[in-house]
Amino acid sequence: MSTHIEAGKNDIAKIVLMPGDPLRAKMIAETYLDDAKLVNRVRNMLAYTGYYKNKRITVMGSGMGMPSMGIYAYELFAKYDVDTIIRIGTAGSYTEKLNVYDTVLVKECYSDSSFAYVQSLKETHIEKPSFDLNQIILATAQRMNETLHLAKTYCGDVYKREACAQPLLDKVIKEEKCECVEMESYALFHTAEIYHKQSACLLTISDSMVSNQKTSSEERETKFVNMIEIALESTLQL
Repeated sequence: MSTHIEAGKNDIAKIVLMPGDPLRAKMIAETYLDDAKLVNRVRNMLAYTGYYKNKRITVMGSGMGMPSMGIYAYELFAKYDVDTIIRIGTAGSYTEKLNVYDTVLVKECYSDSSFAYVQSLKETHIEKPSFDLNQIILATAQRMNETLHLAKTYCGDVYKREACAQPLLDKVIKEEKCECVEMESYALFHTAEIYHKQSACLLTISDSMVSNQKTSSEERETKFVNMIEIALESTLQL
């Protein structure tokens, strides 16, 4: 059906939850979905389609970074007619307001990437999620009595810069007012806009640059359940 996804067109649901880690996708499918079926194994980017409280959804890894997210978001939107992608990932905190294990809903992201320009000649450093989808997620979290922090994120191309790190941080934190950092939302939001689809990004703070607290890779795979459950419950309103 597409270059990087072996699933048949009808094997992918209209709603897709996308953790970065394909093993987190496997955990979500096995823990939360009924009748989950493995529909993609190409490059080990696992995807499962099943039912959450009778709502048909697909859970699929995106991989790390904007190029990987951009590939899968494009193929899901353009080749599989997916309507909605909710990223469920991890982020590093730039502020004492966001602590390890806090759950964040991205209200907008800033990036110095050329992704949007290369894809569509759009000259912008700011991308936003779908407003209506964010409102659904906020209302869902409120009904669940879960605390959700609205925040602006920095979406970077490089995991660790060896040069000009401090000037970059000054711009990202002081000028752009970014409160956390991750590497996929900008590509997702822009691709969704191009194809007139819905997108959102829920994040769990996995490490803090203020307190220097960090979580393990096992914790990132299995223990970040708040954002997962908020995302799943939100799909029931779509």
